[in-house]
Amino acid sequence: MLKVLEMQSAHWQLMRRHVIAQAPLEACGLLAGKQNAVEAVLKVRNAEQSPVRFRMDPQEQFNAFEWIEANGLEMIGIYHSHPSGPETASATDIAEAAYEVVHVIWSRSKRTWKARGFWIEAEEVAEVNIQIVNGQ
Repeated sequence: MLKVLEMQSAHWQLMRRHVIAQAPLEACGLLAGKQNAVEAVLKVRNAEQSPVRFRMDPQEQFNAFEWIEANGLEMIGIYHSHPSGPETASATDIAEAAYEVVHVIWSRSKRTWKARGFWIEAEEVAEVNIQIVNGQ
């Protein structure tokens, strides 16, 4: 279980722009990197096109997995948005968590977007600290 997920401000901003652009629908994507450090954000289309549910487009998800492997990285996170809340993992998120990675959940309170990280395993949820680091 990861306790800290590190990413550069550029990764944070890329996710933020993606979730804002997709609102009021849920946005989703993958985080690629090594150990606990994000090296790439891969946007994936939400096949559900829903404001309360996401399912990654299977072909885009497959293409992202291929890119991650071709670049010698690992999937270390999944992100998605809750445009209308909650700011934590929902019962659906917990029940459908298929990968032991950090789940970054973006939520909106009034007009402000924020994100929190969670480790979901065996229907147990633990918060993961997200650290924004200065990078290249």
